[in-house]
This record gives sequence, structure tokens and C-alpha cells, in this order.
Amino acid sequence: MAQSCTRRDVLAGASASIAMLASPSLLAATGTLGATKIKRLVSPCGIKATLAQDATVPLIAVEYAFGGGSTQDPTEKPGVGHMVASLLDEGSGDLDSKTFHERLDGRAIELSFASHRDYFRGSLRTLKYCKEEAFDLLRMALTSPRFDPADVERIRAGVLANLRHDSTNPASLANRKFFEVAFKDHPYARPAEGTLESVPKIDVADLRSYLRSVIAKDILKIAVVGDIDPEVLCKLLDMTFGGLPASSNSTPVADVVAAKPPQRIFIPLDVPQTFVTFGGPGVRRTEPDFMAACVVNHILGGGGLTSRLFREVRDKRGLAYFASERLVWMDHSAVFVGYSGTRSDRAGGTVEEIGRQVRQLAEKGPTQQELDDAKSYLKGSQILALSTTSKLARTMLQHQLDKLPIDYLEKHDAVVDAVTLQDAKRAAARLWGDGLLTVLVGRSPVP
Repeated sequence: MAQSCTRRDVLAGASASIAMLASPSLLAATGTLGATKIKRLVSPCGIKATLAQDATVPLIAVEYAFGGGSTQDPTEKPGVGHMVASLLDEGSGDLDSKTFHERLDGRAIELSFASHRDYFRGSLRTLKYCKEEAFDLLRMALTSPRFDPADVERIRAGVLANLRHDSTNPASLANRKFFEVAFKDHPYARPAEGTLESVPKIDVADLRSYLRSVIAKDILKIAVVGDIDPEVLCKLLDMTFGGLPASSNSTPVADVVAAKPPQRIFIPLDVPQTFVTFGGPGVRRTEPDFMAACVVNHILGGGGLTSRLFREVRDKRGLAYFASERLVWMDHSAVFVGYSGTRSDRAGGTVEEIGRQVRQLAEKGPTQQELDDAKSYLKGSQILALSTTSKLARTMLQHQLDKLPIDYLEKHDAVVDAVTLQDAKRAAARLWGDGLLTVLVGRSPVP
């Protein structure tokens, strides 16, 4: 969606300094972080949300999610949710695509939608002076999308163009294959964007069926940050979400454990750079070892220039252009996933060194200094997650999705500090003790 100068200049300058007074009549629970107060609201229609009121700038940021995401795509038609997300702002009610976008741009309103594995997510950013119109446009997008044939075909063409590009992109191929191998017949194995075979088959009936299954009040989570009173917000939430179906019609998704390493898959592609994706079963967000896993993940590959992978694989040995690793947690599973890119003639050495670093950390664990440094970073990085209204809203929503208490922002540093060296060693052995599931895309397989 095109951005106006007004939107860039005004919305991008949002402050994250939150100062608000709690309203006892609307407050069910409160979490605080310094001057930040987060309130849990329930509207007259039963719409639940968390709110951090900020009067420092005239901006409102809304983040919300419906349970479901790409797991609710038909088995034979992955990509339906992605198509829906791409089309919801392409006209609604009596407003065609052009008129709908003119309304957004004329008021510097930002709407976006995305289908992830477990959630269909959306965001709204608006100046406080346009909040009624902004919330109304969101209501229209969710409840009466047009799905005009010309718009559907235009979006479909764009999706197919991206998929054709991905079919020759080594990083895309490696990542897609990793999840296919890790999750086999589970919905997590299917690409959220769809495939070159599935996207041409998606019709308007599929789009509307997806909306009926996923867009409902019982699976809705909302977080709001900005210059808005709780009472006014409750009225806007009822106006926007109150008319949605009370209950979803989503298909249950089973828990699954990712395929056990070690495994190695090679995909031939005539490109000068070999791309490597590696990983294995991870730690779910609800498990006691999760924070210890976050700490050792930072040490191995999540710490940028300071991580072991970057230092040993790239800096010391010059084997790869980059090497990193991260934790990915979902509602029904978890994995760790790492990435590296290197010259084809150095792919073997790169994979060998990554494996060596993983085995070493699994067997010996981190040093006390590494543990202390990682904990210090993780506590400091939490502040960056709150540096704008949009970032704070996204963090608040993620805490809801992760089923964390409303005062988790306050507790975060203590949770990090509680990780002991023994906890870190146990988490490292659990994550990396079995080796790696490795996918390579390039000119020749690694010996």
C-alpha cells in the first residue's frame, strides 16, 4: 500500500513513552513497566483487549490476531489465508479497491493483514483524529470484503510471480524443504504463501469459506497502544469486532514433534552460492526450559557478531558469508532453525564447522562469561521491543498469544536472571544433542 508523506512523517515519529491512569471500572488486571501501565479491558459486547494509553503523541496502534492462520488452509489448497490477507484492503462494501485506498491514504491510516502458521494477524495505525474512520474501515475489511474478480486476479498474479521467484531462490527452497521434512503431513509443513500448483486453483468461495472459519470473536486477541481513552476504545472495539460471529469453525490442529536429526537433504540448483538451512526440534513457549533455551540460542547463533557461529564460521575461518540460528515456537510444536550462505567450494567446510560448534555447545554447555553476557543482552533488548507504539503493541499481543501474564514485562528480567549455568547446559544438550537436520541448495552435494 502506498504511503503518503503525512503518514511517514507523523506515524514514524511515534514515542513509546507511556503515561496513563488506570480506570478501575474497566480494569481487570494491570501490569506495569516503569511509567507503562497495561490494562485489560472487556467491552460491553465482550470484546477483550489489552491497552497501554499514551498521550505523548496523537497516534493509536492496534495489533490483533485470530487463531488459525495457514493451518486452516485446505490441505489441497495451501495459500488461501495468504490470498485473503492480501485482498482484505482491496475494497469493501460499496468501496472499490481504488476508493478504499484513497480513504486510507487521505487520512494517513495504515491497515495490514498477514496469515502466519497459527494466526491470522492484522494491524491498524491511525492518528487519533481519524480513529472513528480508521476503525470503521477495519470493520468493513473484516466483515464485507468485495473480492472483486479483477482484484483477485491481480493479487493472484503477484503471488504467483513471487512463488516463481522463490522456485529459483536457494534460501526459499532450503527453508521450504526444511519445514516439509521436519513436519511431513502436518499443516506446519505446508507453505503459508501456497504453491505454484495450489494458488491458481483458489477461488472466491475458498476465500469466503476461510473467513467464515477463522474470523470470529472467540479466537480473537487484541492489543492497543496510543492516545485513546478506555471507554472510547471499548465503543470502537464493539463497533469493529462486535458484529463478528461468536464462534469460529476452525479445524483442530494436533501437536507434533519435528523430525528427529540427524538428516541431510540436498537440492541441486546451479547458483554460485550454496545456501544451508539447519535445525531440529525446539522448546515450546510453555515449557520450563524455554528461557534457558533462549539464552543458549543467543550464545550459539542469535547474538549476531558475538555468537559462536558468526565468530567461528565466518570471522575466524572465513567459511561463510553469514551464519545464524533462532528459535521458532508455534502453538503445537517448536524448532530451532539456522541459516548460512557460502561459496559452493566451501559448503562442506561450512557444514562441518557448524556441526562441530553445535556438538561442542551440546556437550560442554556455555561458559559462565557467555551466560552472563547473553543474559545482559536479553534484558537490554527487551527495552528495544518497547521503543515505539507499534513495537509495544506487537509485544503486548505476542504475550497474549503466548499466554503470558499481563505483568510479564515487569517479570521478564527476573525470568532471565533465574537461568543458571546448569539450566543452560541442560537446554543446550536438549536442543543440539541429537545433531542437525540439514538442507543444502547449490551446485553439488556436500561430501
